[in-house]
Amino acid sequence: MRALVPLATLVLTSLLLANAKPIAVPSEIDSSVYDLNDAGEPDWVAIKAYEDSKKYFHEPGSHAPGSDDMLGHYDTRYFGELLSYESKRDTQVHMVRAYLEIFQELGIETWIAHGTLLGWWWNGKACLTEIIITMLPWDWDIDTQISESTLKYLATNLNHTFHTYTAATSAVHNDPVTRTYLLDVNSQWEERERGDGFNIIDARWIDVHSGLYIDITAVSETDPDVLPGLLSCKNLHRYQVKDLYPMRETMYEGVLAKVPYNYDLILVEEYREEALVRTEFEGHVWDASKKEWVKQPESRAES
Repeated sequence: MRALVPLATLVLTSLLLANAKPIAVPSEIDSSVYDLNDAGEPDWVAIKAYEDSKKYFHEPGSHAPGSDDMLGHYDTRYFGELLSYESKRDTQVHMVRAYLEIFQELGIETWIAHGTLLGWWWNGKACLTEIIITMLPWDWDIDTQISESTLKYLATNLNHTFHTYTAATSAVHNDPVTRTYLLDVNSQWEERERGDGFNIIDARWIDVHSGLYIDITAVSETDPDVLPGLLSCKNLHRYQVKDLYPMRETMYEGVLAKVPYNYDLILVEEYREEALVRTEFEGHVWDASKKEWVKQPESRAES
């Protein structure tokens, strides 16, 4: 078995909500909550309360101007404080290693997706023994996918279970590391359509030490009569079965992982080809000699 070398270069883009402008309202919800008040601004407190009432998973962040976007990447139940750049990296590495190793031990198929797949694609190397950086260093999201049948198994057999992981050393210090993670399945996991959009995440692998998490989404054949062989998640990402399977084995952050069969096609469709030539993003520069993203000094000073 050999690791796969990614074939192209892509970047992540983000959409920011402009201040004092009407909010795009999903269907099937009370749109009046998003109306502007007499001052011409959204009632951010009411919006946060309403959205939390609709969601299974909750994060401490909000859309309000001045709210730190990083707060949206923590689970409210276990959030204490924002992690530093270095601590975030260390926490995510252990979290994804634990997730991949424990799922493999349990015989549960999962694969990396979205920005996490993009990070592997940039940084992947043809080596199965060397622990390398494959995560995009500015990315606070870790995304994985599973099949609908696997989601059912998790919900039925492993929901609300805690899992302990131990590593010999940490990237921040040389002492042994022991972490505990909660596998939490959304109570609306059986609903395979997008609905109002508030419960598109099917499950999470949550670091109870910090509140950081891995998003887990399932892909389902929602319309087999009309669109056979087309799988989609609740966030409207669609895949042909032949582009996902058979899965390819590779390495991610030093542990065995799986990626979709046509990973390059999937990434181009999701992020477009503009990223093929971009080597600077979010205060980082791609170092071709190291084959990794390096944080620029001025950005480090700002963190």
